Amino acid sequence: MKKNLIPILADQLTESISSLEVSEKKDSVVLLMELDEVLSEVPHHRKKIIFLVSAMRHFAKQLEMNGWQVDYVALNDENNSGNLVEEISKAISRHCVDQVRICEPSDWKTFSTLKELQKNNLINISFTPDNRFLASHSEFEEWAEGRKQFRMEYFYREMRRKTNILMEQDKPVGGKWNFDKDNRKPPVKGLSVPSPINFLPDRETLEVISLVEQIYPDRIGDIENFFYAVTREDALRSLNYFIDNLLPKFGDYQDALMTDQPFLFHSLLSPYINIGLLQPLEVCLAVEQAYYNDKAPINAVEGYIRQIIGWREYVRGIYWLKMPSYLEENALQASQELPDFYWTGDTDMHCLSEAINQTLEHSYAHHIQRLMITGNFALLIGVNPIELHKWYLAVYIDAFEWVELPNTLGMSQFSDGGLLGSKPYASSGAYINRMSNYCSSCKFNVKEKLGKDACPFNSLYWSFISKNKEYLRGNPRMSMPYRNLEKMDKKLASSLINQADNFVSMIEPAKTYG
Repeated sequence: MKKNLIPILADQLTESISSLEVSEKKDSVVLLMELDEVLSEVPHHRKKIIFLVSAMRHFAKQLEMNGWQVDYVALNDENNSGNLVEEISKAISRHCVDQVRICEPSDWKTFSTLKELQKNNLINISFTPDNRFLASHSEFEEWAEGRKQFRMEYFYREMRRKTNILMEQDKPVGGKWNFDKDNRKPPVKGLSVPSPINFLPDRETLEVISLVEQIYPDRIGDIENFFYAVTREDALRSLNYFIDNLLPKFGDYQDALMTDQPFLFHSLLSPYINIGLLQPLEVCLAVEQAYYNDKAPINAVEGYIRQIIGWREYVRGIYWLKMPSYLEENALQASQELPDFYWTGDTDMHCLSEAINQTLEHSYAHHIQRLMITGNFALLIGVNPIELHKWYLAVYIDAFEWVELPNTLGMSQFSDGGLLGSKPYASSGAYINRMSNYCSSCKFNVKEKLGKDACPFNSLYWSFISKNKEYLRGNPRMSMPYRNLEKMDKKLASSLINQADNFVSMIEPAKTYG
């Protein structure tokens, strides 16, 4: 009887993964590996490492309870090489298997490494498609063919039709495809925000916390108060908690920013979806049902579903369509080093301090904090996009290259020249002031453009607009700032550029962390 080895990677923790679905328990060995090469590719936040390792260990126990033979290679196993190919090869010898069957990895580097082994007949390996996504590679390629720009909105409509979510025959529920204009309310005084659901670490997770503290003592990230779900059961509880307590106001305040409120009405489900504890379609169907049960308004429900079957599927499609050359994109020729305070949170700019320090504490920040605070600042000062990419990949618990890279290089830094986003997401302090209460607690004055008390975002914004004029002024969505730049007093414009240059020259570049 032929025997199969089924490696399960750290972000494939679901029994419905395709490699398991097409296999028989009686002739299969499931291999799970805690690999240092994965955990150290960038200096991952320690809470992210705890999350991945603990979730893998709990998943292995679940597989064993359900009758699978599991071969588990622990991080602290003295024989663990930390290398994927080597551990697969050793498992082949241990179990005398005939072939390796693996669900295609989510990142290009791992997939290409394994494809080379297959091509050179070094390992008898076959791949099954990643069924945790709704659009296949070929579907996205077909949609993208012939397009100069890939706008998510049109892809999203195709996904709505395909899934029949929020559809009435061939029409969108509520009469519109997109309710985003209703989802931009700033925080109001006295806004009551429920606490996120917390899960106390069990014995297994406590052991992982101790192990991570021992092996990675110098990595960034607060190791205390770990509260994330690490099992499917608890991930489902998180989904239900979000629908009952947070979804009703999610739409209104999904772009809002508040001091000492890192989570607001966001679901915190993306880590669970991205490693397989929750399936994207089941999440969307549960959220859709909340609308039909009058538990949440259409703007909240549509806005959340768009993030999953729209944006999540879309950036994955971009990633696989454009890799590996996408890593080299740098349309604006940005070359500054990442500021050191991205790793320490030590800055007088209150908005950046809030976003970065909560990141260091929780391994989490919501999408507007990433796009319009840390991303916006990096864009304005001209940080090399690969440096920012590595930082985002390292610090966020839900960051995996397939989703993080297009969000960073395409959406946040405009490095692909507008393939993904129709304009750079650059703003002065005015946007931050409008959407947050950060500015009232800041040392700098958001209303001032020049002088030592002026908000740095203001001069940095106009410096960015001026310095990238040749590349950006033909963009129709940038016509207003360039009209305003043309009208601006030349002496003021020059002073703003000088102030921005002086500010950037004083920024300490990042040291080596982790």
